[in-house]
Amino acid sequence: MTKNFWKKFNKPIIALAPMAGITDTSFRYLCGKSGADVVYSEMVSATALVYDSEKTLELMKSYKNNGGAKFVVQLFGNKPEHFAQAVKLIEKKIKPDGIDINFGCPVAKIVKSGAGSALFQDLDLAHEVIKACINNTSLPISIKTRISVNKSGINPPRSRLSGSTPTEEGNLTVDIFQFLERMKDLDIKAIMVHGRTLAQGFNGEIDFEVIKKVKEIFKGIVIANGGIKNYLEAQEAIERTGADGVGIGQGACGRPWIFIELKKNKEIKISKKEALTMAFKHAKLMQKLKGDAGIREMRKHLCWYVKSLSGASELRQKFVQVEKLLDIKKLVK
Repeated sequence: MTKNFWKKFNKPIIALAPMAGITDTSFRYLCGKSGADVVYSEMVSATALVYDSEKTLELMKSYKNNGGAKFVVQLFGNKPEHFAQAVKLIEKKIKPDGIDINFGCPVAKIVKSGAGSALFQDLDLAHEVIKACINNTSLPISIKTRISVNKSGINPPRSRLSGSTPTEEGNLTVDIFQFLERMKDLDIKAIMVHGRTLAQGFNGEIDFEVIKKVKEIFKGIVIANGGIKNYLEAQEAIERTGADGVGIGQGACGRPWIFIELKKNKEIKISKKEALTMAFKHAKLMQKLKGDAGIREMRKHLCWYVKSLSGASELRQKFVQVEKLLDIKKLVK
């Protein structure tokens, strides 16, 4: 029997959305400690798990139970047989709370491999991938999507998001309603909907109406995602869509305390000292878990932590050059 943790939360559910190169072990722990209900891993290749399992499993290891948050591993790929093997391995070795399949990644390398948003367009193959996961694990399966995708990157007007629309280039646009109609026989427990088209990327208006319609037709948990950077925007997303929760992506970068804000429904004032203290805490954990390589990965996080602080420009210039934990310690002091 499938274990379904999604139904056990008080609502709204607050999730750390998956972000490649960002939602690693350290960041998931900090966000979990700050109040995130669910944290997602970085995207993990199902194929890489099959051929190089030990190295790939490192991406999914947790630290101190992810700070108390439920943990979902997100997979990408396009071969059902690889997904079948991957979910078995993940359940046995990692023991997360759930597994998610990516159908929205716009990165060219991923799309060219037939995964992410490219897989979203192939409804029959997408169905086989989800089915392979459900049939080979007792963990709940969820998915993450955009609201529509087409090969040319040009999407139809929002008023036409009710069905497939051939573009001028002859490419077929697939929208989320078609996708869910094809998958309706599958036991998908949750869906995180990024409320933008593929062509919009990470900019532009979020289509709350589409997410609202998804909530009306989808039987499982619906998480609204896209552009949420504070508790007021989270409230708006939930009120306008009726979603069961929100997924926070870029809004958490350099601000893991955003989850405290969302839980308390108020802005949390963070001083420069407190922001730098959190940044150093993050850096120490990166050093502990990844060594000096973790410190180099930490550079981008350090820049996010100081983004809105006085003297940010000067600090960023120094942070992008750090090599050791001691370098960071000197700077934050």
